[in-house]
Order: sequence, then C-alpha cells, then structure tokens
Amino acid sequence: MVLTTLPISISPAKALTAITVIPQFPQNPKTLILHRCKTTRDLNQVHAHLIKTRLLLSPSITENLLESAALILPNAMDYALSIFHNLEEPDSLAYNIIIRSLTFKQSPLNAIVLFNKMVENSVQPDEFTFSSVLKACSRVRALEEGEQVHAHIVKCGFKSNGFVVNTLIHMYATCGELEVARQVFDGLPERNVMAWNSMLAGYVKNERWGEVVELFRRMLELDIGFDEVTLISVLTACGRVANLELGEWIGGYIEANGLKGNIALVTSLVDMYAKCGQVDKARRIFDGMDRRDVVAWSAMISGYGQANRCREALDLFHDMQKANVDPNEVTMVSVLYSCGVLGALDTGKWVDFYVKKKKMKLTVTLGTALIDFYGKCGCVDDSVEVFNRMPSVNVFSWTALIQGLASNGQGKRALEYFKLMQEKNIKPNDVTFIAVLSACSHAGLVDEGRNLFVSMNKDFGIEPRIEHYGSMVDILGRAGLIEEAYQFIRNMPIQPNAVVWRTLLASCRAKKNVEIGEEALQQIISFETPHSGDYILLSNIYASAGRREDALRVRNQMKEKRIEKVAPGCSVIQLDGMIYEFFAENKVYPHSEEVYNATHDMMKQIEAAGYVPNTANGRLDAEEDDMQQASVSHHSEKLAIAFGLIRTRPGTTLRISKNLRVCTDCHNATKIISKVFNREIIVRDWNRFHHFKEGSCSCNDYW
Repeated sequence: MVLTTLPISISPAKALTAITVIPQFPQNPKTLILHRCKTTRDLNQVHAHLIKTRLLLSPSITENLLESAALILPNAMDYALSIFHNLEEPDSLAYNIIIRSLTFKQSPLNAIVLFNKMVENSVQPDEFTFSSVLKACSRVRALEEGEQVHAHIVKCGFKSNGFVVNTLIHMYATCGELEVARQVFDGLPERNVMAWNSMLAGYVKNERWGEVVELFRRMLELDIGFDEVTLISVLTACGRVANLELGEWIGGYIEANGLKGNIALVTSLVDMYAKCGQVDKARRIFDGMDRRDVVAWSAMISGYGQANRCREALDLFHDMQKANVDPNEVTMVSVLYSCGVLGALDTGKWVDFYVKKKKMKLTVTLGTALIDFYGKCGCVDDSVEVFNRMPSVNVFSWTALIQGLASNGQGKRALEYFKLMQEKNIKPNDVTFIAVLSACSHAGLVDEGRNLFVSMNKDFGIEPRIEHYGSMVDILGRAGLIEEAYQFIRNMPIQPNAVVWRTLLASCRAKKNVEIGEEALQQIISFETPHSGDYILLSNIYASAGRREDALRVRNQMKEKRIEKVAPGCSVIQLDGMIYEFFAENKVYPHSEEVYNATHDMMKQIEAAGYVPNTANGRLDAEEDDMQQASVSHHSEKLAIAFGLIRTRPGTTLRISKNLRVCTDCHNATKIISKVFNREIIVRDWNRFHHFKEGSCSCNDYW
C-alpha cells in the first residue's frame, strides 16, 4: 500500500516530524482496512488518519480496524487490545471481535475474563458472543464458567437459539458432562441437523460409540435429514464397535449419492472397513480415491497395523513417501507400531530422525510410541533417551519404559524407574503392575513380586486381573517354587484360565516336575483345545526326567490327533531397510538356495564347536534321525541368522523377531553361534527378548 507523507512547518525547537496524508481517503474505508492492510505498519498509518479525521468515532469503522488487527493480521493482537482499551464505550460487536480472537489465538482464559467484564459493564451479549465464549470454555474445560454462561443464555432469551445451543452442547460434551449435553439437546423445540451433529460429535469425543449409533438410528426413524458431517461421526463409531452392517449401508449411500469426492468422508469409510477387519476392501476404496491427503494415508497404514499386517503397513508408508506426502504425528505413531511388531529398527530410527529434523513436537503419544518401539527392538538405552527428552510424560510413557526394560531382562532397572515414577507422584495403573511383575519375574525378584502384588490393591486400589495372577505364577515358577505356584492357582479368588495353567506347565519343564506338569496339561484341556506347544512342553518334561517312553507316547498322541502348530514359525530380519521373512523349511522365496547353503555351513561350524542337535524339537512327521536333524536345522530363526551372517559385516549385531516361542534347540544353537561368529544376536520371541553374546543368553536359559 503506497501512502504519501508531507513535512509541515514547525518551530525550530521541535524535531521535524511527518504526518500521513492519504489522498482520496474513501468514505467507507472497510475494503482499505480489511483487504489492503497487509502489515501492522499499514494498519498503523490508516489508524493515524482515522484519528486525525475523527472517523474513528464511527463504531463500524472502529470494528473494521479491530477485526483487521485481531483476526486478520498476524501477531497484531496487542495492537488490537490497545485499540479496544482506548474505546470509551465498546459495544457488543467490539467485544465479540476481541473475545473471538482471544479464543482462537490460544488465550481462551482471557476471553472468558473479557466476557465477564462485558457483563459487568452491562453490554448486551448476542448469539456470537455466547458462541465464542462457550468455545473458550471448551478449550480449557472450564465447566463452572460454562455453566455461568449457560445461565446468561437463559436470562438473555437465547436458550432456543440453534447456533448458541449447538455450541453449548459441544461445551458440556467437551467437559465430560454428556448427560447435561443430552438434556440441552432434548430440550430444543426444534432440532436441525447441526444440533444432531453437535450431539453426535459429543458422543464421539467421549468415545461413547454405542450412543452414536443409537442416536443415528433415531435420526433415521424420525426421517431427519443428515449430512456428510453426520456420516463421518457415525462411520467412526461403526469402526470402534465393529458395526459392519451399518457401515456398509453408509458406504452404499455414499456411492449412490455421489459423495466419493469428499476426502474426509471416504477416509472415514476406509478407516471403518479396516477397523471392522475388512482391510482389503478398505484398500480398494483407498486405491480408488482421486486425491489422498495425509489423513487418508494414515488411516490405511493404521488399518494394516491393527490387522497385524505390519509389513504391508510399512510398504504403504514407503509408497506415501514416494507420493511426496509429508507424514504427521498419527502416521508416525502407526508406523512405529508396525516397526515394533516387525523389529524394523532401521525404519523406526528413520522416524525418530525425521521427528528431530522437522522439529516435530514430541508429544506424549508420539514419545510413548518411540519408547515402545525401541523397547520392542531391544534398544532400551534408546528408550530411556527418548523418555528423558520428552517435555511431558504420563502413566503410559512410564509403563512403556518399564515394560521395555522388563522384557529385555533389565528387571532391577525397571523397578528403579517404578520407584522413581512414584516419587514423581505418577499413579501406576493396572498395566504398569503387569510390567513391574514381569520385571520381577525376569530378574528373579520373588519377594519384591509378592510385595508388589499385595501393594497394587492395598496401596493403589487396583483389583488384580487374571494377567496379574498369571504374572505371580510366572514369578514363583521361574524361582523353582512349583508347589507354591500350584497352591497359588488353587487359592485364586477368580477362576484361572488356560494361560495361567500354561505358565505353570512351562515352569514344570524347567524344574522337571512331572506330576504338576501332567495336571497343568489336563487343566488346559478342560478350558480349550490344547495346541502343539502344550504337548511339546509335557513331552520335554518327560524327557528331562528320563521318562523317554512317556515323551515318545505324548508325541505319538500329537500325530494321532493331528495336532499341528497354530501358526507356522516365522522369523523376520531387517537389513539395509529391507524386511526379510523366513518360514521353517520353506524354500519358495528369493535367495533360498543362498540361505540354505549358508545355514548348512553355519550348522557345520557350530557342530565343530560342540553343538548337538536336539531332535526332539524336529517335525513330528520326520521319522528318521537325519530327517529330524535337518528339520531342526531349518527352523526359521536359524535361516534368518544365517542370512544375517552372510549379508552383514563381521561384528554387526543381528536382530531377529519370531512369532513363536524359541525352541530349546534354537536357543542352544544361537548361544554357540554368538560365540563362534563373535556376534551379538538379539532374538525377540512372543514372550520376551533373548540377548545372546559370547555363548550365553540374558534369560539365563529360562524362558
């Protein structure tokens, strides 16, 4: 904006100054103020002219000036407030502009204070005043102040104003007062679609998914017209409660009414199908979208992760990068989850690097996801580093750190952080106690475990769940207190499940307790159809106790009953950003010949170092000794380790993730491999981490 300045004659005693002259200043300067003022300096020059010409006395022109400073120009809020405070008698429009600006410029408390001043000065609020101040109350969850505003709404005759009441419903819902919000909603003489959407949004915000579905069905019964905002709320609820039928009906409505151009709506449809287990259908809809924003990509990546199709989640993330779509926090959390499941350390480290490079805020959610990821990859020091750099942490962050330390065999360190957590006045939850009991189990801290089990109810009012009882059985069993563990189960106030008895069965294997092991298996059979691992555990108990005929009998029973593994053994290793999967005795994949040759050479070298195959861990259908020996040598983790040995430099740490429990033979073999090849090998099975180094394992041969 070009303004002309002319010097004026003044006395020599005063410094020369200049006044702004605006040729042909418009009678109605609204356009000039709202559209041509691009900076505070521009506005300041116009402001000076308005003062000089006394046009500032016009309320409408003053409000234009306020609107420009408070709502349009960046970083001009202080200037707007100085204008406002110099008004002799600001009217409701002036108050509205400042209240609205304070609400949306991160000063909602000041907006509430200004509203109270407005009332004290007997300035009549209007519907825009109430809407803005209620939004301010919502932002800081100021329920008491919101209730006071509600009283003014009734007093001023706005209790039936749809615009005001919609914001009132939102305020109560945001403050967790859903019943009051519903009373306000039900009290409306006429409810338009905005009112219905406000109530639905309130239920969504409070994760009351059943009420969302119920309210939408009520809309349909009353033949109330709905819009795309309605459908987004309902699809979100359908995904959470797995209501595929209603979700599919909405999908058909979207198709029939040509609404597929609405990215937000179609993204909600993708999310609904993924959460209902229809991941492939979600992907087809995703692929059919004309435009895909970061929310759409994040929804699909999250869908794959929730369906435990984590490799596809990471593949899609790489496609997202190729499409030059910048990830956001939601994307990162989903990717880190999949990286943790797969043990994809390289990809997860890239996420951490990206967060630092882009200076993304390390929120509690993102930081906790990083802690969990590093813990699941066996990098507990990195977990601690993330925890220490987080600006704020909550109980979930502490729990993720404690769990990571516990599962990596650092039980005492985990308990130190649990103690520090209490010193920081962070109250543990039920999941925290599962983590600390696990820490006691892995570290052999029996007395500490007993005390913590009693403390969770006595000191924190947390009623033990079946998982806590199972953890105590594990603590006692690992310590060799099999009889005490058995009596503990018998005295449980809640019925033990198969998992609890299976934990005891595993303890019997290590301590060669045949009698209790037999009963544990019978108890498992009474709850569910046992899987192969249960029979193998009992067979190993017999074998370790010298009862080889009984061991053979159990394995023959497995053959007769055709009991097979629930899932085939699968091991994953990530090298140079690529994820490689290996299945036991599967030769149909790239590099198979190379892998099997490397495995053969590896087995020969460890045999020379004293390794003796445990053929009891071979396939049940492998009849001959040589077949059984070949079977155990081709377990998935051995294939993954051999591949890692030939594809990495000497001394490189190998990280393997396996979907099943590591068998005895692979555990013994990996100990020797770590010594023969001078490698640290970190194996994560379904239960815990095994850090193999120089011929020993962090689990001390108990897992």
